[in-house]
Amino acid sequence: MFKEFKEFIMTGNVIDLAVAVILGAATGGVVNGFVQDIAMPIVGFFTGGADFSDLKYVLSPASVGADGTAIPENAIRYGSWINSIINLVTVGLVLFLIVRAYNKVRKPAAPEAPAGPTEVELLTEIRDALKK
Repeated sequence: MFKEFKEFIMTGNVIDLAVAVILGAATGGVVNGFVQDIAMPIVGFFTGGADFSDLKYVLSPASVGADGTAIPENAIRYGSWINSIINLVTVGLVLFLIVRAYNKVRKPAAPEAPAGPTEVELLTEIRDALKK
């Protein structure tokens, strides 16, 4: 069983997956840093510095219970959700631009040479020509 497990772990697919996960995490950090440090300040500039995270609809305000314990506010925080949507769209846009730039830089695969007639097709043509 240990030998099978060792063979499984040492296959190229598992190693490739591990590398992809690590690179994905690193790329995620770069993209999130770009979004938080570069893109979101620009969005904030165009929205007049609005911070949507404070927007909420209070269902019941914070209060003190009969026994003196604090009861926290119960609210629908739709502003945080709006920020999440803005972040998602911005991250998606940045990833799109990265993939688009990568596809432009990557050399396209050489087109396949047109396939010539098969041996059977050539023999059929010769037969037909001889019949005439």
